[in-house]
Amino acid sequence: MKKLFALAAILGMFVIGPNRQVYAEGDDTTAVELNQNVTDALTEQTTETNEGEDQGKLHRKIKEKFIEGGPFFMSFVLLALILGLALSIERIIYLNLADVNTEKLLLSVEEALETGGVEAAKEVCRNTRGPVASIFYQGLSRAEQGIDVVEKSVVSYGSVQMGLLEKGLSWISLFIALAPMLGFLGTVIGMIEAFDNIQAAGDVNAQLVAGGIKVALITTVSGLIVAMILQVFYNYIVSKVDGIVNEMEDTSISLIDILVKYQNK
Repeated sequence: MKKLFALAAILGMFVIGPNRQVYAEGDDTTAVELNQNVTDALTEQTTETNEGEDQGKLHRKIKEKFIEGGPFFMSFVLLALILGLALSIERIIYLNLADVNTEKLLLSVEEALETGGVEAAKEVCRNTRGPVASIFYQGLSRAEQGIDVVEKSVVSYGSVQMGLLEKGLSWISLFIALAPMLGFLGTVIGMIEAFDNIQAAGDVNAQLVAGGIKVALITTVSGLIVAMILQVFYNYIVSKVDGIVNEMEDTSISLIDILVKYQNK
């Protein structure tokens, strides 16, 4: 019996020993994974904190430069940026809404003419937004007066729609030209003040001159930045208007061809 108990004890040691080692190794692995997760979380939190600090520093830097450049002239430059961006965004929204699928509209008008006549085609144009549909409606309204009258109506109303598309562009171009001019004006006035300070001091102080020139040039830099931003929006709007006008001219010719085919039946 003693030998049997001794043999059972030895077998138990062999079985329990490796299991404990496996559990220990598992615990070590779990601990390493937990440490890695904690390290990653701390790293991400540190990165987000640094990014927030950088944004805060940039905001403070812009605010300092705005004050250094002189709130009076910098306010005019900022006003030009706000008004120019407001007009640009309004034009972009209007042009995107005015841009429709002209090929689909032509097919719908042609199908409506074949099935329901001119009134059905006018209803299709009435239910479609955009300048192209408005031009089609004006042309179809005079379909009974002949192709020549339709063509003149389409050309005349196309000019009206082109004016609506280009509405506000002159104001955007004004702010593009006005922003750097305001910046230059602030720079000139700042230089005059710097030379007045030199004259009052009676001596040319390098620190005084450098500080005055730096403050004066801030308005010029701000005006140029505003002009460049607005110029990008202006060029996008002009290209969008040109694209819509080309579609208007192309589809107007197609509408005349469809009406000629319809009347010859």
